[in-house]
Amino acid sequence: MPGTNLTREEAQQRAKLLTVDSYEVELDLSGAQEGGTYPSVTTVRFRSAEAGAETFIDLVAPAVHEVVLNGKALDVAAVFRDSRIALKHLAAGANELRVVADCAYTNTGEGLHRFVDPVDQQAYLYTQFEVPDARRVFASFEQPDLKATFQFTVTAPAGWTVVSNSPTPSAEEVKENVWRFEPTPRISTYITALIVGPYHSVHSSYEGPDGQSVPLGIYCRPSLAEFLDSDAIFEVTRQGFDWFQEKFAYAYPFAKYDQLFVPEFNAGAMENAGAVTIRDQYVFRSKVTDAAYETRAETILHELAHMWFGDLVTMEWWNDLWLNESFATYTSIACQADAAGSRWPHAWTTFANSMKTWAYRQDQLPSTHPIMADIRDLDDVLVNFDGITYAKGASVLKQLVAYVGTDAFFKGVQAYFTAHAFGNTRLSDLLGALEETSGRDLAAWSKAWLETAGINVLRPEIETDAQGVITAFAVRQEAPALPAGAKGEPTLRPHRIAVGLYELQGGSLVRTDRIELDIDGELTAVPELVGRARPAVVLLNDDDLSYAKVRLDEESLAAVTAHLGDFTESLPRALCWASAWDMTRDAELAARDYLALVLSGIGKESDIGVVQSLQRQVKLAVELYADPAWREEGLAVWTEAALEHLRAAEPAGDHQLAWARAFAATARTEEQLAYLSALLDGTEVLEGLAVDTELRWAFLERLAATGVADEAAVAAELERDATAAGERHAATARAARPTAEAKAGAWASVVESAELPNAVQEAVIGGFVQTGQRELLAPYTAKYFEAVKGVWETRSHEIAQQIAVGLYPSLQVSQETLDATDAWLASAEPNAALRRLVLESRSGVERALKAQAADAAAAAARG
Repeated sequence: MPGTNLTREEAQQRAKLLTVDSYEVELDLSGAQEGGTYPSVTTVRFRSAEAGAETFIDLVAPAVHEVVLNGKALDVAAVFRDSRIALKHLAAGANELRVVADCAYTNTGEGLHRFVDPVDQQAYLYTQFEVPDARRVFASFEQPDLKATFQFTVTAPAGWTVVSNSPTPSAEEVKENVWRFEPTPRISTYITALIVGPYHSVHSSYEGPDGQSVPLGIYCRPSLAEFLDSDAIFEVTRQGFDWFQEKFAYAYPFAKYDQLFVPEFNAGAMENAGAVTIRDQYVFRSKVTDAAYETRAETILHELAHMWFGDLVTMEWWNDLWLNESFATYTSIACQADAAGSRWPHAWTTFANSMKTWAYRQDQLPSTHPIMADIRDLDDVLVNFDGITYAKGASVLKQLVAYVGTDAFFKGVQAYFTAHAFGNTRLSDLLGALEETSGRDLAAWSKAWLETAGINVLRPEIETDAQGVITAFAVRQEAPALPAGAKGEPTLRPHRIAVGLYELQGGSLVRTDRIELDIDGELTAVPELVGRARPAVVLLNDDDLSYAKVRLDEESLAAVTAHLGDFTESLPRALCWASAWDMTRDAELAARDYLALVLSGIGKESDIGVVQSLQRQVKLAVELYADPAWREEGLAVWTEAALEHLRAAEPAGDHQLAWARAFAATARTEEQLAYLSALLDGTEVLEGLAVDTELRWAFLERLAATGVADEAAVAAELERDATAAGERHAATARAARPTAEAKAGAWASVVESAELPNAVQEAVIGGFVQTGQRELLAPYTAKYFEAVKGVWETRSHEIAQQIAVGLYPSLQVSQETLDATDAWLASAEPNAALRRLVLESRSGVERALKAQAADAAAAAARG
């Protein structure tokens, strides 16, 4: 029984048999305000390579009323089963299928999501189809290589707006609330879209070369309109259009470009052709740091890059998902770093600091896999939107650009777009184009980098004479054993890296020289450095060209430990911070020493994104990686330091806001919590600190978790902020309260009931799991293992994954938790996707146990 799954072999057989020409989809959403189900009528025209052949079309629907194939009505009860409609006795050549069904609105962020805004009590709809959810809205051949044109006709309530991939009909063209869209170009099912509701909109255009004019639109709910900074969003969008069209040498391929900020969105955004949906938390209701604006801009550019890589040219099957996501990630960062007028020329620092950290973590889990993953079916791909697919892939593309050269890379990309426009491709198509433009044979590079798993470690080996002159210099490459349970073998890879030489000048670490070279094998000599005076710091992989863990030699480590905050440039600082964090996670650096290192350098760190990452990582290190006997002392040291930085920060600056949030996250003493309460109620005022809506909730959630704020305080704050965001924050605060009753209620609402919308469920889970409540949460370890398989089998993928990952007992760092996990894995026989998620969570507990032991040993060694 396939259920809602689809295997690669089934998709290949269907693609070999069929060519899909067009879809006409009619949806009656006039009852959307009430919810429930809606009529869906699909007419699909396709050709079959064989007479009499058999295939199927996908549909997830509560009821199917009519299936007509080539004019013949089929017995619905006989042909509709298991989310498929069987199609037998196909005609050779042209076929026409008509399916009439009732499809369901969802509250899970999959298919056609329906949300009611508490501010105006209006319903807002949007579709989310990646990976396989167009079939929840209309009958479709749900695989990326069966492209077709799509013509949507939508009946909507009066006064509503309907947006799709094709240009929105004018008011004069909309008759009796029926919106008829022109057919799209040939695209895949998963990038079609409909956004329906009384949305607010702002319009402009992109004026490009040769008279090109692309209509631009930005949409959000009216309750967010006052916060919509459309000028800033249009500015980033236009920079992206300029940069991508120049680099890709291919004009934007669709008729218009709308960006729609939608509620309760599971991901960051989705690259629907010409109608990008973006989570509406990116419409900032309160003050945020520049790091948040940078992240939003990267998301905007990432989705815009997908219009070419993913939408114009699409992978044949999901094993090349990584190429879609990696390319969009790499080019969005490159655009931020290089585009004229960009506010974020330091974007590669942010990439090293955040994306790379995600990749390194993912690549050390037992589920680590080659970048080019073996995607056997939809279940595989649904859990593969991970740090390898996005961040490691983008890191390796950056390495590839260094390897073949920037000009050759983009010339190859240009040839690729021209050759495969509106078609489907495999990795070999891109590599072939790059080989032609660069003259490099990429077969060995591809095998080493894309078809193997794991991370290399690079270490310098330096010999000097009595005068401190370098007599020998080499780079040693190691391939550590893969995590237990991971498939594959450790692999040494070719790396294109830079070696940076830094000296202390006037108290600052300044780069005095840089050498770029290829390294391969276990040991690579670097004769260019022989005969030079040994610098204060030797930094391998300077400029972050490659993907590898980097370790410092003893003298460099001593200099960096004393002067990490003194690098004049942000990228080498970020690389050294990342190395220190990596060593902490690997139990090579004690958590208490990581805390000391951060406290010694964070005050000099100017990059706000790095500051905020360090704040998160220190909290995690002390709460999970420190010896439990020292944990409270470490948290006291950190929280007091956070309060000092908060009071010393420049008024109204980003650092002040970041330190306010960091202090609130761990405030613990009676005095600290009283100060937090006073900031909240206004009896204490810190110059420049705007205790606005979002910051109020951050303070209140901590006060609720520590038992200071009661239900009445939460209810009063929700009354003050009676919005969807307010409801989510209130759900978090209520679940965070340190009582058995609060935990039981939160657990029941998530696990024992299936009523919560995706975003509210996520908020409840976030409140339920509190690091200071380990004893209160201990009974839920057994409850988790009793419930998780049933949840997985009965909930939608997004909802089930939230629960499987979010409620795993990650805070119960003990051998008992590992044993309980192993016993469940042995007895429950979960499917591959659930097994992977639980194993990844187990790996976090195992890592924390080792780090805690290393921290305790470091303390014992010092007496």
